[in-house]
Amino acid sequence: MKLVFAGTPEVAVPALDALIASGRHEVAAVVTRPDAPAGRGRRLVASPVAERAEEAGIEVLKPARPRDEKFLARLREIAPDCCPVVAYGALLPKVALDVPARGWVNLHFSLLPAWRGAAPVQHAVMAGDEVTGASTFLIEEGLDSGPVYGVLTEEVRPTDTSGDLLTRLAFAGAGLLAATMDGIEDGTLHAVPQPDDGVTLAPKITVEDAQVQWSAPALRVDRVVRGCTPAPGAWTLFRGERLKLIQAMPVLDRTDLAPGELSAAKNNVYVGTGSHAVELLWVQPQGKKPMKAADWARGVRIVHGELLGL
Repeated sequence: MKLVFAGTPEVAVPALDALIASGRHEVAAVVTRPDAPAGRGRRLVASPVAERAEEAGIEVLKPARPRDEKFLARLREIAPDCCPVVAYGALLPKVALDVPARGWVNLHFSLLPAWRGAAPVQHAVMAGDEVTGASTFLIEEGLDSGPVYGVLTEEVRPTDTSGDLLTRLAFAGAGLLAATMDGIEDGTLHAVPQPDDGVTLAPKITVEDAQVQWSAPALRVDRVVRGCTPAPGAWTLFRGERLKLIQAMPVLDRTDLAPGELSAAKNNVYVGTGSHAVELLWVQPQGKKPMKAADWARGVRIVHGELLGL
């Protein structure tokens, strides 16, 4: 088939690579979000998908909005058979959905209908799911509600951050998306409507969502830290400034600390929660680089009974 691939961040690159390497389909163009400011200089930088497409000599389309007439006209000129999508980052209007004869097929990082929305992997980690996966489905106007072509499953490991899990799903999902394109072309794969039961939503995780509540149980604190790593980053307050929490670990045999209460030894930093303590392993003070929690604690000289949080 002639394909137009839509995607933006690094997590979409493995799928683009898989389609380019398949040799079975022609990736005629790539659709991605416009260049965005990045770094200290805030200079405009192309998306990872745009950079990979340019390396491969593939035409890159960067509409400000996917309903822009100039973009739609070019899409109709290309006349793709199908448009595979991975984390494009913008809603596709019906006028765009109607262009490819076999529709737009999205690779979504959950087992639909679970975790429909922008942050399925983060929500799976924060909810304590033991298994998640990826799904390919035909995009319709509803939120991730279209019929499903294929799925794969992936174990959520006890120490997984959302970044760890998303990396594994990106590479496994790339093969699923390529196989879905093959099945659509040869007519062996047919989309099946999603069940009405089991729908859960995964909206974007905000900075406010990522604030650790020390009154929660230690397992919940651990899941929030892992689910919000690398973005937006779990955090708390220390002496009125934000402290980013990069890695923490529940400590089942310590229950002597009040929620948010700090206890620092030579090589360990503990914080009380609503159940048992957690040990802070890596933190990032405001305006500084990530560091071991023990090094941070020595530098700030924690006072006995001092608290994290409000």
